[in-house]
Amino acid sequence: MKPPLLLIGQGSHDDAYAAEFGRFVHRLRCRLDQTAADVSGGYLERATPRLSESVASLVARGHHRLVALPLSLSRVSDDFGAAMELEQKRHPTLMYDYGRPLGPDPRVLALLAERLNEAAAEISKPQRPLELVGARPRLRAVDALIEESLHVEPGETAVVLVGEGSTDAAANAEVHRVSRLFWETHAYDFMTVETAFVSVTPPGVPGGLERCRRLGAKRVIVVPYLLFAGGMLERVWAQALAYGAGHPDLDIRCAEVIGDCEILADVVIDRYEEALQLVP
Repeated sequence: MKPPLLLIGQGSHDDAYAAEFGRFVHRLRCRLDQTAADVSGGYLERATPRLSESVASLVARGHHRLVALPLSLSRVSDDFGAAMELEQKRHPTLMYDYGRPLGPDPRVLALLAERLNEAAAEISKPQRPLELVGARPRLRAVDALIEESLHVEPGETAVVLVGEGSTDAAANAEVHRVSRLFWETHAYDFMTVETAFVSVTPPGVPGGLERCRRLGAKRVIVVPYLLFAGGMLERVWAQALAYGAGHPDLDIRCAEVIGDCEILADVVIDRYEEALQLVP
């Protein structure tokens, strides 16, 4: 039997994020069940199940070696390593191997392109700045006071790729690198792909939008570089809405997150298999 896969999330108080994380863990459990590999998920903080609970459950089921995979698009913080070291102290027989973060895998970039194209395809449809999705109000598009019939070429449309933001300069630089890769591989028809961050470090979403406006963009599509829906996504959309309210001459559209899907599961499974090959 293969070592189990342990997905590690940072953790959030947001129910929507936790629900999508849980669905993704279930998807992977169904996929890897065919290869007799167990799958579990745990959070470092603020949400349940905590990492310590998930590890204890795996050990109780007889697993003493596992593959730990931070479910993150960016560089892994020291918190992940410290958390796993603590689990080793709690369970002296436990051994683990790390899987690489998802990062700018070509399939992740392709998923971002899908979200961008979905947002662009909705441009010709009547939009409202706020619509209800499930039980939660979510921003779908920021309505500017522009005639719906106004034709805007892709070359007049800019993209803002929005990462979480970090105190780690290397992690922020990685998001800038992803923006460039995304522009050259999937968004070359657009005017530019600018980088912004939700919090912690500049530029924020308004700063990214302002740069696009000054470059002459008539339309901007905001693409969140985030895995799952939740509070972070709501902040991206809220910042875009606030900026759009003060700039009615600029048409601003907001895309969805990558989300729970089969292609994302493929990337995670490849990271898992890659880690297994490194096991002596």
